[in-house]
Amino acid sequence: MRVLVTGHGGYLGSILVPELVRAGHAVTGLDSGLFDDCVLREADFPDTPVPVRTIRKDIRETAPGDFEGQDAVIHLAGLSNDPLGSFDPDLTKEINHLAAVRVARHAKSAGVRILLAASSCSVYGASGDELLTETSPFAPVTPYAVSKLRMEEDIGKLADASFAPVFLRSGTVYGLSPMIRFDLVVNNLVAWACATGEVFLKSDGKAWRPLVHAADVARSFAAMVSLPAERVGGEAFNIADNAQNVTIIELAKKIAGQVCDGRLRFSRTADTDRRNYKVSGDKLLAMLGGDWFRYDVDSEVTRLAEAFRKAKLTPEDIEGARFSRLPHLKRAIACGRIDDRLFASPVLAD
Repeated sequence: MRVLVTGHGGYLGSILVPELVRAGHAVTGLDSGLFDDCVLREADFPDTPVPVRTIRKDIRETAPGDFEGQDAVIHLAGLSNDPLGSFDPDLTKEINHLAAVRVARHAKSAGVRILLAASSCSVYGASGDELLTETSPFAPVTPYAVSKLRMEEDIGKLADASFAPVFLRSGTVYGLSPMIRFDLVVNNLVAWACATGEVFLKSDGKAWRPLVHAADVARSFAAMVSLPAERVGGEAFNIADNAQNVTIIELAKKIAGQVCDGRLRFSRTADTDRRNYKVSGDKLLAMLGGDWFRYDVDSEVTRLAEAFRKAKLTPEDIEGARFSRLPHLKRAIACGRIDDRLFASPVLAD
């Protein structure tokens, strides 16, 4: 199958592309390259880099010709979390919602049969302690979450007998990637433990999160893209492991016990996080098979700690422009690499 992946050079895309190549797919990437230098070079990643044909282009500038000849599109590109989304809510809408719909329309007009759109369990927002399914009410509390919900609504309207959009709502992702992110809670807490000798919490830790390993998310996308379009078209699936729904404080204590002798510190400004959701992945498991998830937090914390210690991380690495997406973009704007709308010059490279 010929598969185009937008955002293929990012945290998840750099794990997904090798998965797709191993499965025998011919992969094309489409990526603006904004985060190309956010690489954790000190860690060992035997699957990367995997060179694929790459279109250097912002998703807001795509055209139908970019998708011609493709059987499927996996849409990952966008502003990837709540801090980025809150940086400029209008820009978040422009990229995560409107540009995603643009990608879907161009893919459909080019004859693409199936589109997997990366959504998020954050659409459930402030939802309490109930285990949520794909039909649970939405309660988004951030511009990022709203943008994902609106994306689903508008792309869903494009579905017909020839075009099958599918929405994969990832839980709170964690785990090693060559394009590491420290704005993900597990990665962040382990990084602080390695850099400072204590876990550092910025909230009161009472909120629930549905944790899922990045490699399991990548495997889910790779498996879903090969399914018959008529089985999955128009559907949404939570990529979430029921067994890994945890509160942030439970997670923080676990990481502190494994990495830094139980030392845990709260920020002086720690408060309640309105984002609070426990999520069921039963629908995905019914589609892909019952024993699907391979990774758990305990083993990955050990792996993360080994990689982060090898990289000799500092607090500046965790919070600064090297690996944190929002500071990285602010620095790119300040040095003139991109403008304040995050546009960079598109280049086609094979």
